[in-house]
Amino acid sequence: MAALLERLRDAMNAHDAEGVASLVAPDYESTQPAHPSRAFRGRDQVLSNWSAVFRGVPDFAAELTAAAVDGDTEWGEFDWRGSHIDGSAFAMRGVVILSARNGLIARMRLYVEPVDSGSEDIDVAVQDLYRPPAND
Repeated sequence: MAALLERLRDAMNAHDAEGVASLVAPDYESTQPAHPSRAFRGRDQVLSNWSAVFRGVPDFAAELTAAAVDGDTEWGEFDWRGSHIDGSAFAMRGVVILSARNGLIARMRLYVEPVDSGSEDIDVAVQDLYRPPAND
C-alpha cells in the first residue's frame, strides 16, 4: 500500500493545499530532473504551488494509476486533469518518486509533464529528438 501517495492524491482531490503541504517535511526537497531550475526546499513553497494549482484549475482531479512501495520509497504514476479557468483543457501525466521520513514526504522527484495531444507519431518524434542521419 502506498500510504503517502494515497493521502497525497486525496488531498489533491479535496483541493486542500494546506493538506498537501502538511504531508511534506518542513525541510522537504523537490526536484524535477527534466527541469533542474525548478528544484526547491520547504513546505511553504508546496503550499504556494498547490494553492496556485487549485486557483488555476478549479476542477483539478488526480488519479493514482499505479503505485509501488519499497521500504521508505514510494513510486506513483499520476494522471492529473481538469480545465483552466479560461476553459482550456489541463492534462499532465507522469511518475513521482518520494522518500518518506517519520511519516512525511522528505524528498520527491517529479517526472510529470503536460500531455502532448498533438498528432506527432513515433517516427516524427525520433527524427525530432535524435536527428539521425538520412538513410541513403
